[in-house]
Amino acid sequence: MTKRKIYITEHDMNRLQESFHITSTMTEKDKQYYERLQEKLDWAEVVEPKDIPENIVTMNSMILLKDLDTGEEKIFNLVFPDKAKVSPMALSILAPIGTALLGHKEGDTIIWDVPGGTKRYLILEVVYQPERLGNYEL
Repeated sequence: MTKRKIYITEHDMNRLQESFHITSTMTEKDKQYYERLQEKLDWAEVVEPKDIPENIVTMNSMILLKDLDTGEEKIFNLVFPDKAKVSPMALSILAPIGTALLGHKEGDTIIWDVPGGTKRYLILEVVYQPERLGNYEL
């Protein structure tokens, strides 16, 4: 995991921190993913939702990614774990690439270890960011 400066809204931070209290009911694999997410949150810069730059990936953002190994482009919606099965585009914050995306911006290359090896993605566009439209409480 590359430690670049990342941003997270205060609302997203609070909601993610609240979710850490349910770890007693998680599988060991999910607990490991939560630990990786917590590590990332520990070095993130927390900002007010109204102050987050428009090109930053926040919770509930829709992101256009390019897989740099295959050239494939995909759109994902970064969601909290309880919403991950709502849509085929939904990407849980607990998925390795979901954790990797949070707080990064358009143009960033994300290199992340996943169960099948190392993946490299380019954030082509933050298609939708709730804060950009004044939706601070999603």
